Amino acid sequence: MKRIVLGGRGLVTGAGSLKYLSNLKGKKFFIVTGGKSLFNNGTIEKIENIIKDLKGETFIFKGIKKNPDTDIVLKGLEEMNKFNPDTVIAVGGGSPMDAAKVMTIMYENKEINFHNILERQLPNKREKIQFIAIPSTSGTASEVTKAAVVTFKDKDLKIGLKTDAFIPDIAILDSDIVMSMPQNIVAETGMDAVTHAVECYINKSLDDFTEVIAKGAVEGLFKYLPISYKEATIESREKVHNYQSMAGIAFANVGLGMAHGISHSIGGRFNLGHGLCNAIALPYVLEYNSKDREVKGKLNILAKTIGVKDFIEEVRNLNNELNIPNSLKDVFVDEMEFKKDFEKLVENSLKGSTKSNPVRVSKEDMEKILKALYYGTKLSI
Repeated sequence: MKRIVLGGRGLVTGAGSLKYLSNLKGKKFFIVTGGKSLFNNGTIEKIENIIKDLKGETFIFKGIKKNPDTDIVLKGLEEMNKFNPDTVIAVGGGSPMDAAKVMTIMYENKEINFHNILERQLPNKREKIQFIAIPSTSGTASEVTKAAVVTFKDKDLKIGLKTDAFIPDIAILDSDIVMSMPQNIVAETGMDAVTHAVECYINKSLDDFTEVIAKGAVEGLFKYLPISYKEATIESREKVHNYQSMAGIAFANVGLGMAHGISHSIGGRFNLGHGLCNAIALPYVLEYNSKDREVKGKLNILAKTIGVKDFIEEVRNLNNELNIPNSLKDVFVDEMEFKKDFEKLVENSLKGSTKSNPVRVSKEDMEKILKALYYGTKLSI
């Protein structure tokens, strides 16, 4: 028996879908967002105007950067406690959405804190807050998942928390918002989505529903991501925005794998974008996992689906097309720092999503994988 969740109450797609906010009921709207880009392109102003028409009051908590940590969540929680919202709107990339998820659950449950959140059972639903998620990048799919990734600075650990209470009530996929994404963000978040879909598809927990969704997401992303990167057409941006959300719906029910375990470890330590780390790690991880007969068969199916002979090689080709380096050394991760922190990186890479990798990963194998990933050398295991 398996319980499958396909998001929250609803998912609104298409250009101009931001207008759906006018259907909300509420009086106090707490907006969680990132830096300047959504102010510059007018998205925040549009949201404020819609809420103003609803006779609602807004508070904007901004400045959520990549790899949100416990400090920024606590600052947001402090403001949330002062404002007492009935609605939280997270707008931005995965970082603001993830931070908003954790703020909201801690706001509703005062007994939860960062000393006990990793050990205790989290509530599986919200009781007070309606939660709306509006992604401004196309990759994390945090708008439809039950995961929230936070960096615990005191533990030197970036890890995903999971509960159905994190799933937003409404996800708004407005393609107008993603038209202003710069190329590097298109590439990195797009490869995050590719990694979600692929790791889901080769996971041993795959079911009939998620198999179709994940496979469709892989096919759509390989077709439209290069166009979205090079030409930024409204069609390609909208397609990638939708397919990345499909990948999120799929992996939320299945799990991921070692690429994400490595990405959380590396990204948390060196403050690198999550999608960038996934993109670099994915070919190495797939090489390792392809020694499993079932995984190899699934990769062959994906190759046929997108019309190529070698799927892993096509992942590398896509990275090259998106100007993503093939090693951590090429993204200027200092070699001395890498060597100094190596044991901790290995330890953390074995945690989280690596536990659901389709092939069991030993400490010795992880050491070899991380070295190959750092130097861009051939993996020999």
